[in-house]
Amino acid sequence: MNRQLISSGSTFEAQIGYSRAVVAGPWVFVSGTTGFDYSTMTIADDVVAQAEQCLKNIEAALAQAGATLADVVRVTYVLPDAGEFEACWPVLRRCFGEVRPAAMMISAGLADPRMKIEIEVTALKG
Repeated sequence: MNRQLISSGSTFEAQIGYSRAVVAGPWVFVSGTTGFDYSTMTIADDVVAQAEQCLKNIEAALAQAGATLADVVRVTYVLPDAGEFEACWPVLRRCFGEVRPAAMMISAGLADPRMKIEIEVTALKG
């Protein structure tokens, strides 16, 4: 099976040893993605702005893999503060409202206290 590694250019990928996404046949596995703007390595203070940036980062990885948000079949959301999840719903609905992938939200600590949301997706290119 053909395997392609996709990088966002984040320094974390080399430091930790992972890829932003891995393409294996028709499947695209996008790693947990935070709201960092990887071009500037900055992150907004607001959870909604971070959710928007997460999805931009995921869209970029999917595009490199020849996929789109419409190909997403599974999504996992991780937030340190579960109470902030509802504020993100309009952003998530805009991206996934028609697609309606299987989903899960987990409340857990993230690696950096500035991070308010992390999103991981699996897509099936179709």
